[in-house]
Amino acid sequence: MSQLAKPLIAIAAVITLAVCVHADTLANCTYEDIRGTWVFELGPSYKEGSGENCSPTSEIAVQYKVKVHLDYPDLAVDEFGNQGFWTIIYNQGFEVVVGGSKYFGFSEFKSKTVSICDKVKPGWAHDVLGHDRRCFQGQKQSPAIKLNKRISYASSLRYEQFISSEDMVTRINKAQKSWTATTYPQFDALSRDDFVRMTGGKRSQMLSRPKPAPITEEQEKLRQSLPSSFDWRKVNGQNFVSPVRNQGACGSCYAFASMAMAESRLRILTNNTQKHVFAPQDIVECSPYSQGCEGGFPYLIGGKYGEDFGFVEEKCNLYKGTDAKCSTEKSCARNYVTDYKYVGGYYGACNEVAMMEAIYNRGPVAIGFMVYNDFTRYQSGVYHHVFDSENHPFEPFELTNHAVLVVGWGEVTSPSYERYWIVKNSWGETWGMDGYFWIRRGNDECGMESMAVESTPIVRFD
Repeated sequence: MSQLAKPLIAIAAVITLAVCVHADTLANCTYEDIRGTWVFELGPSYKEGSGENCSPTSEIAVQYKVKVHLDYPDLAVDEFGNQGFWTIIYNQGFEVVVGGSKYFGFSEFKSKTVSICDKVKPGWAHDVLGHDRRCFQGQKQSPAIKLNKRISYASSLRYEQFISSEDMVTRINKAQKSWTATTYPQFDALSRDDFVRMTGGKRSQMLSRPKPAPITEEQEKLRQSLPSSFDWRKVNGQNFVSPVRNQGACGSCYAFASMAMAESRLRILTNNTQKHVFAPQDIVECSPYSQGCEGGFPYLIGGKYGEDFGFVEEKCNLYKGTDAKCSTEKSCARNYVTDYKYVGGYYGACNEVAMMEAIYNRGPVAIGFMVYNDFTRYQSGVYHHVFDSENHPFEPFELTNHAVLVVGWGEVTSPSYERYWIVKNSWGETWGMDGYFWIRRGNDECGMESMAVESTPIVRFD
């Protein structure tokens, strides 16, 4: 048996995370940068639970090699003809599932300006059952190296100077009638860096995001079968959504959104008989797939970390909102998830109807979207981005990516007809509508419909 054949029998799988990633410190790789033929080099098996060894600085003692071709739109084919699937993970890396194995890794970069998209940093591999864990690294057979655009914090600095001003609220409320802005005194003492963390963390910034996939004829028919409004807080007199929490000045939104999705979906699966509150601090301190208070991605935390390591109850690691050494109580039981994916099947396949179907049939979904200055002032109504072109020019490459939980949708007829999403934030109950906000639906407002994530909790009965 060749060395190439062995890993496909013995190995299979990788891990997912949920972190906020900084575009000028990590890679900025596109779909076409990743698409092509790769050779994955795999090291020896390691004991389950020691996956932290697969760090970007790891030295891998290569035992086996696997050749995999990644093609449009999500087709992965190994050298033996086995077909599987793959997806990029924002612009930071990718995951492949083929031949009974999973592979996940971050793309390589050099300093802060060069993305080496034809290489994968030492990442994680394991079989689809979560066993036979190994570190791996990858090399594409065609070059994909590019210069990154640098992100300036000029608009963020203007943001800090203007955020506590009532003039901003006045401008917003005069400019439109869809939503109402207000002041929040609790924000006044926060620094610019605090605000960057509150809206996802430096490591959540991205230079690009996908557009929603076109809505197919079949999806249009599906839309007609769905209700005009739906809210998981109000289903047959029951609330299946866990309480609103406050992440504070830590870029842990990805962890809160991921935990909230698992909590709500577990309530749905057990008809509200299991009302867990999971620990975001476990993610901040212990996840190898995220960067603590500097950010992460729901796909990797609400999905991959949940499948590979599981979630613990809040009492096992109380929320501190700071980075620290992993201090989760080791005796605590873990609650796992499975079947994690981007809504639509892969990054770039999501759209409004796909999100509605996922929410209605399986539960709330975690999403990432762009937070603009005016959003922090939101009080009520259907939010859409409002900007003053004279004093606050539109600069999307300078804004952070925030993760939240979409729990339903609705529509209003006054002052004009608008469709909206119902969204749970993690800035406490005193912000917005008791911690929630409405945002325009059907036009990908701020990227709301381009990268939703879902996973399925595994019910424990002990």
